[in-house]
Amino acid sequence: MSIRTSLKTAAPSDRSSARVAGIAFLVSFFSFLHYLQRGDLLLYGDAVAHINIARRVFDSQTPGLLQLGTVWLPLPHVLMIPFIFSNAMWQNGSGGAILSMIAYVFGVIGIFTLVRDSFDSDPRTKSAAFPGAAAAAFAYGANPNLIYMQSTAMTESFYLALFIWSVAYFAEFVRSLKEADSKKADGERTRTVRKALFRCACCLAAAELTRYDGWFLACVMGSAIVVIALWRWQDRALRRAAIKFLAIIAIAPTLWLAYNRLVYGSALDFATGPYSAKAIEQRVGAPNPAVQNAFVAAIYFLKSAQLNLADGNWGRFWLLAAVVALAISAWKLRRQLPPLLLLWAPLVFYAFSIAYGSVPLHVSTWWPFATFNQRYGLQLLPMFAVSVGLLTGSILLPALDKGESSGTGRRHGWKLAAILLALVVVSYGFVWQSGPQCLQEAQKNWRIRSPLNSAVERIITHLPRNSLYLMDLGEHVGVMEQAGIPLRQVINQDNHRAWRHPSDPDGLWERALADPARYVDFVIAFEGDAVDLSVDKTNLIELTEIHASGQPHARIYAARAAPNQSR
Repeated sequence: MSIRTSLKTAAPSDRSSARVAGIAFLVSFFSFLHYLQRGDLLLYGDAVAHINIARRVFDSQTPGLLQLGTVWLPLPHVLMIPFIFSNAMWQNGSGGAILSMIAYVFGVIGIFTLVRDSFDSDPRTKSAAFPGAAAAAFAYGANPNLIYMQSTAMTESFYLALFIWSVAYFAEFVRSLKEADSKKADGERTRTVRKALFRCACCLAAAELTRYDGWFLACVMGSAIVVIALWRWQDRALRRAAIKFLAIIAIAPTLWLAYNRLVYGSALDFATGPYSAKAIEQRVGAPNPAVQNAFVAAIYFLKSAQLNLADGNWGRFWLLAAVVALAISAWKLRRQLPPLLLLWAPLVFYAFSIAYGSVPLHVSTWWPFATFNQRYGLQLLPMFAVSVGLLTGSILLPALDKGESSGTGRRHGWKLAAILLALVVVSYGFVWQSGPQCLQEAQKNWRIRSPLNSAVERIITHLPRNSLYLMDLGEHVGVMEQAGIPLRQVINQDNHRAWRHPSDPDGLWERALADPARYVDFVIAFEGDAVDLSVDKTNLIELTEIHASGQPHARIYAARAAPNQSR
């Protein structure tokens, strides 16, 4: 069969998805080029950290999977590795952006599929499937903050794609159960249910290895599957599929807890260790206006979500749209309502994380009138996008109903849908005009870090190219990245056996701290970091001291009187 014949015989839904994917790819690619040209890919300190965690798996004094560390979940870093073998893609951040860009395209397709199938499953709403799905895909894919984030090595775009497809496959599972009761033979039903549930479990497991949001989502979905399986206890095929589902989603967190226990001595090291959110909050001392108050935390999170969608009071339009869409779903799409409610899960997760999990969130319009973790609000973007799709499809149903005798209903339907989409466009237009919140937060982040890092970078670029360094890379790994110095030339805090507690006297890191001249040519210490506090400075020669406003002082030492320049 020729390619042309295949295209002609392809299902309309497949062709629509392909077109949506093509548009999403173009948006992703050209926005990436825009931000690459502006040098905005690595403005976030976390983006720099993500790309360097992946890099040090193969570029380190002690390479290997243990370089993935703790705290941040490993899947995004593992998937980034092939793209950052290139020094250029490592330095400019494009290697970390590729994963986010691919995820962005799949996220747009996922939103389109979720809304289309929600309408398509009921003959009464089938005619609104395409316009509703297209509106939802637009509301998701055109979001200025997501467009920026998908150009970076941050994990938001990747997690959102997994979140969306988890919900889409869960909705397919629910539909397949209901359809099977009256339409399908037992064998076909079993295959459909099993396939949808397996795919949902795989997406959930990947989400659990990407962000801790996925752990909460897996608990919610897992609980729903348990209830469904108990309700249909006589269905042995469903019981087997449910057990397999629960086993798959249990594997990911179990492996991560076991890894933390074996390597770092505590299964919860990612939550309580020196690099955890709790420890960072204690060091930084950032105020948390919602501490110990989940209701206030939920309000702050909703405000953050609105600011990621609109500027000023335009966020109320999105919240109103979500509430109306929820009511319409309960009325016209009540069979599809339970899966769609899962899109609200981030609100519950972040309300408790902000209140009790040492994860402060600041929005610029409320006390303390700062921007911190503003990007968290993007987790509600799928819910808002689907709400726009549901509203658009519901408004257009009378206009698309061929049995409508009067043209007045059709005209009103199209006008209302046009107004709704115009409001989305205007809302996003104001965001572009004032600047996406996530980009503004990243720029502030960069302006704080840049003076000190750039000053250190300028100095070390004039040192012998093949020199070895001793440095704590925790806060300043970007210095070496931007200078183009391979991480294998830097002895750092991850070059020891993490399972030796409380320290590893025979580890490379500890030995270099005790006798730097034996192992390195230069020592870089930032005031208060592990090198500054622990290195033996007896025979070090201070070359320079660097000051930057609001940042700790940095000192560069020569560890040897005559550093080896030909190493």
